[in-house]
Amino acid sequence: MKVQIQSVHFDADKKLIDFINEKVNKLNLFHDAIIKSEIILRLDKDSHSENKIAELKLHLAGGDLFAKRQCKSFEAAIDDCVEAIRKQVQKTKDKARGVVSHDKLVIEDEVEDEE
Repeated sequence: MKVQIQSVHFDADKKLIDFINEKVNKLNLFHDAIIKSEIILRLDKDSHSENKIAELKLHLAGGDLFAKRQCKSFEAAIDDCVEAIRKQVQKTKDKARGVVSHDKLVIEDEVEDEE
């Protein structure tokens, strides 16, 4: 998977870029048709403590998934985005397989062979 990171109006350090690459590449474990991911990091102009914004767009073979989070640090925002995307990937895969999920109950559609 290709990972594209863009930081708006600041330069992200190597430690942050390595952290993002590590987290985003773990999404390959949940879906094998990931084409690329785009991460945009921005600083909000507000002076409050939660002014770090991370946006994660994941390009899949069947469509795109998106998550945006605002936290105290970019690491926390990336963690939240990756978790949100992971849930979306799981729902997408379940929907493709015909699995309906209701809270903790999972019902799979069974198709009997007609002979």
